[in-house]
Amino acid sequence: MPSPKEQIRLRRKASIRKRVHGTTERPRLSVFRSAKHIYAQVIDDSTSATLVASSSLAKDVAAESEKTKRELAELVGTAIAKACLAKGITKVVFDRNGYIYHGRVKALADGARAGGLDF
Repeated sequence: MPSPKEQIRLRRKASIRKRVHGTTERPRLSVFRSAKHIYAQVIDDSTSATLVASSSLAKDVAAESEKTKRELAELVGTAIAKACLAKGITKVVFDRNGYIYHGRVKALADGARAGGLDF
């Protein structure tokens, strides 16, 4: 059974997912945060397909392993933006996945915006 803190996050996540839906024109940028790493993927919910994914474990980002977790999150955002632009995706819907928009989640979003994504 998840901890009380995790239960609250899952309740927030369910509430957010009722409203946030990715389409082919504007897919969903979903974020998952663990204690050590951060993961992001761009999902087209109409076809249930992951279009682009990146994480702090990816080779191009992991090469910067001496950076802080927040700096790595910003690099993941920039990497996912670069991959999206290569596939012709410029607009996304940001899904914070129940996490508070602060710290690493905000850094990833700022990195994605700096990389050229619009949300």
